[in-house]
Amino acid sequence: MEGAGLEEVALMPNPLLEVRDLMKYFPVYERGILIKKKIGDVHAVDGVSFDVAKGETMGLVGESGCGKTTAGKAILDLIPKDSGQVLFEGKDVHETLEHGSNEDRKAMRRGMQMVFQNPYGSLDPRMTVFDIISEAFIIHRHVAKSEWKERVYSLLKLVGL
Repeated sequence: MEGAGLEEVALMPNPLLEVRDLMKYFPVYERGILIKKKIGDVHAVDGVSFDVAKGETMGLVGESGCGKTTAGKAILDLIPKDSGQVLFEGKDVHETLEHGSNEDRKAMRRGMQMVFQNPYGSLDPRMTVFDIISEAFIIHRHVAKSEWKERVYSLLKLVGL
């Protein structure tokens, strides 16, 4: 996935998310009988840069296999990036998740989410939508148990479900 170079990115003051020159390559091997030899790399994400402002929703769209999921996983630090920088609210994502306090890591994970393109692969078909939404309240403990049901119904109504 080739991205805009830094010179093409319209930098905004205090963006929520900053991605700069993100790169993720995967090695390609030729397998012999006894040895495997690296013969190249697949450039899954190659120099992607963008900002996302507070309140803005961003969608990453492209052909199947172009690097959308890989970019998302690298941004969230679910897989290691080869190079580049990702800042969330001005903090380095990798550094915070690797070396930050438990509270800082939870706060960052709460603020950064990825919706995978295949809902059947990312949502548990044995759970109701109500249970799936409730799970966030259980994990992050932002709402008292007595308020969960009301909040979940409110969110479902908000999106027309």
